[in-house]
Amino acid sequence: MRPQYFKHRAVFDFSKDTNDVGFPLPWNKGNEDNHFLYRLYRKNKDHYESLYQHHLDFFLTLYTDATEQEFFVHVKQIVTDAISELINKNRYTSKHARERQNRMQLQEFLEYLNTLDQWFIQSTDQETIKRQLEEIAKLINENKKLKEENKKLRELETKDYIDIREGRHKTLYHLMLQIRELKLEDNKELTNATTLNIWCKMIAKYFRVGGKEISFESVKPYFPPENSADLTKYKDIPKKDQLFTIIPARKRSL
Repeated sequence: MRPQYFKHRAVFDFSKDTNDVGFPLPWNKGNEDNHFLYRLYRKNKDHYESLYQHHLDFFLTLYTDATEQEFFVHVKQIVTDAISELINKNRYTSKHARERQNRMQLQEFLEYLNTLDQWFIQSTDQETIKRQLEEIAKLINENKKLKEENKKLRELETKDYIDIREGRHKTLYHLMLQIRELKLEDNKELTNATTLNIWCKMIAKYFRVGGKEISFESVKPYFPPENSADLTKYKDIPKKDQLFTIIPARKRSL
């Protein structure tokens, strides 16, 4: 056991809003566990994290071989011992109301500690079962969400496809490339792809040529990134396959 785990209050430090333990005057440092509990009783649940982290950071810098697990075990042992002691106190004394309040706060702080416990330190069977049930409930909820998302995706999935006349797939590419470049009256693009390869993926997934699949890699060379400086690895659509030209419709008077 280490001689010190918590950051001690400096001498003549009379500040009330502090996480340090001890008195502003000389005190018995061997009682730092009791002073930690004293400081804890004056905090609420919103301050538990800052109190714990304050002393953990100090402990980790105090010893070169210190670990959070060691600090966690020490703090949890102090809290569980204090709870056990308060449970066994005589209920019929003038201090009962204060002791009961302290016990409830220690239980609250212990629940906070359990949220940090990645090592399952000294957990009772009841605590372990509770945590496992919470984890199971969390996994069930996540699984339910994944099933709902998967169901929505399956609704859009299809084994059907659009078949292109054999030898005319580049004509389709030419039309797609034109659609990609179309602009509206305000000079904004009609379409705006979220990824550079979406056009190629769409063609490879939903189109066939004479009933045969189109590979993504075979489509990619015909769809260069917009404003690309290096076009040497991309191919132009042959003139013989440029059979259709998309032109803007005439404006209709109202």
